Amino acid sequence: MDIQGKSAIVTGGASGLGRATVERYVADGAYVAIFDLNREAGEALAEQLGKACRYYHVDVTDEVAVEAAINEVVAHRGGLHIVNNFAGIGPACKTYSKNGPHPLDTYMKVVMVNQVGTFNVCRLAAQAMAQGEPVTADGSRGVIMNTASVAAYEGQVGQVAYSATKGAIVGMTLPMARELAPYGIRVATIVPGIIHTPLFDTLNPEYIDGLVASTVYPKRLGKPEEIAKLAAHIVDNDYINGECIRMDGAIRMPPR
Repeated sequence: MDIQGKSAIVTGGASGLGRATVERYVADGAYVAIFDLNREAGEALAEQLGKACRYYHVDVTDEVAVEAAINEVVAHRGGLHIVNNFAGIGPACKTYSKNGPHPLDTYMKVVMVNQVGTFNVCRLAAQAMAQGEPVTADGSRGVIMNTASVAAYEGQVGQVAYSATKGAIVGMTLPMARELAPYGIRVATIVPGIIHTPLFDTLNPEYIDGLVASTVYPKRLGKPEEIAKLAAHIVDNDYINGECIRMDGAIRMPPR
């Protein structure tokens, strides 16, 4: 599917991996709607990128807000073709520690944002895509990309909630692709390793060096632009479907 002239939604698009993907899509000729709770960052990015981008203040767990925003994008652009789900959280907390058992409300918040929020956007975006016209000879109407993490496979100590939700995203990939195939909608999951987002600028350099040492090659943190490049390729390559793609420098995370 040619990205030129297509309409995209990027959740968590105001920063990090989402922002890099927004910038890449706009550069490739797409119109992009940023769904994010950070109004200041979202509006600033939309203003920077001009008419090809618009910010929407959206909580991905809110059914009404997501549906209304998607409907507005479709009305404004005449359709929806691409969705990237990057919105997520990852508080560190153990199942049990000296502080007691993992607070259930913390666990449920991670599930709601990462897992339920992702699925909420998927189901409503799929409805909008299915109602559109095919845009390729194969009958493609769109592509949905979710974001997992290497923690889905090698969760570290303190990542029990985060890993569970990212594992759920991996698990929903194939059945969702099978369910949406009759409508010409592809589904793929990007599985990032350690990517150098602004969060890393606040961390101890020795800690970062330890993460870099865990990579096989290249010996560095990944770049948000590399995730965006993969997202753009998934849009372009119609034979990528039902797959979870690790992008991690061959890292395999240790327990800590």
